[in-house]
Amino acid sequence: MRLNRRPSITRRLTLLFVSASSAVLLALGVVIAASVEKHFEEQDMDALMGKMALAQHTLEQLKSQDDLKRITQLLDNSLVGHQGLEVIVFEPNHEVIFATPNANFPIDLVAASAARNPYRSITWAQGEQNYRGIAAELPTGLLTRTGARSKVIVAVATDIAHHQAFMRSFLQTLWFFVAGAAALTGFLGWAAARRGLAPLRAMREQTQGVTAQQLSYRLPVESAPVELAELAQSLNEMLARLEEAFHRLSDFSSDIAHELRTPVSNLMTQTQVALSRARSADQYCSILESNAEEFEHMARMISDMLLLAKAENSLVVPTRQTVNLAAEVLALFEYYDAVAEEKGLHLALEGDGEVSADRLMLRRALGNLLSNAVRHSAANTTVRVRLSASPNMVSICMENTGDAIPQEYWERVFDRFFRVDPSRQRSSEGTGLGLAITKSIVNAHGGTISVASTGAVTTFTIRLPRVP
Repeated sequence: MRLNRRPSITRRLTLLFVSASSAVLLALGVVIAASVEKHFEEQDMDALMGKMALAQHTLEQLKSQDDLKRITQLLDNSLVGHQGLEVIVFEPNHEVIFATPNANFPIDLVAASAARNPYRSITWAQGEQNYRGIAAELPTGLLTRTGARSKVIVAVATDIAHHQAFMRSFLQTLWFFVAGAAALTGFLGWAAARRGLAPLRAMREQTQGVTAQQLSYRLPVESAPVELAELAQSLNEMLARLEEAFHRLSDFSSDIAHELRTPVSNLMTQTQVALSRARSADQYCSILESNAEEFEHMARMISDMLLLAKAENSLVVPTRQTVNLAAEVLALFEYYDAVAEEKGLHLALEGDGEVSADRLMLRRALGNLLSNAVRHSAANTTVRVRLSASPNMVSICMENTGDAIPQEYWERVFDRFFRVDPSRQRSSEGTGLGLAITKSIVNAHGGTISVASTGAVTTFTIRLPRVP
């Protein structure tokens, strides 16, 4: 998928600003329109109720049929100056008693409203005219044959065409304003989003300069906005991990090239010498035996490097079982007994303990430490292994007397191919990966390993959890 087809944050923020502002303006317009409409209705109702009260007062003054013409004249005079206001008075049998010249009332609607909802606002349209009115059944001063006061239906209405014209103009103006405000808000939102996302674009430009040769570059966290500071910190931590991994890979590649160069060079030299002239069968056998030793050394080195590569990528998964550490150490003592006897070394074990671990992997780690201790111990000394257990941890201390390790190398002795003495040549006894493999095995079991050297006494300490 092409990146330019994906919606940008700027576009999303702009659309969000436009949508939010339009929704707010529309809601505000609806509220204002409803308020104006209600205001007009209240104004009309005030005028209608006033005329209805006047009509009621006038009708109550009727004493005889002769007063009807006078009261009709009073009603007609009361409407002078009220343009658009219409009045009609009719009896329950729909016989009209009084009506303004332009009165245009739906008699049935008015009569029904007077009976069911007196004084309630009703609206209707007659032709091109729109009216709002009220109707009620009012008593007069005339008496019926039974002695009760007679009643008539009075309806008062006003023309609301001017109100509707105003509302149409208002709504039209509102829509134009909302459209203009949405466009303006979109532009301002786009400008604000562009300005607000400027640090993000700057961060992108800065990260584009990061290459395999410039992994040490870090983003400035202090100058980044609060919202991007955590992102910048995370990117810096990622760059630090990449730099560390890249350096480790470069060192690993250099170490491999350096360590394999010697056996390959030896093999090439011996082979070229053997081919330089004809030799006896015994001589060829001797050369092939020497080459076989070099091949075995290279095979062990490649196997060890493969194990380290798996361990660094968490591909080494121990198969756990209960392991008696004292029994494993004694088995290793038997294996190295002949070598120790040649140097006059004494192998001693103190304590006991059990852990849940992979037996073969743990034996290899302990074997690497014991082989290292035997190789670097002075003659006629003791290689001592101390086991101690606590409720949660088991400690394995392997102590030997001999070559000391300077304190500045205590952390580096577990690096691949590291040698305390840089001038020391590759030994046929090991690949230079033993301590690195030991540390990987201990880490895979959730433990730790450390070294300390005091005087001529060097102690390697492994701490393993009793329960994984």
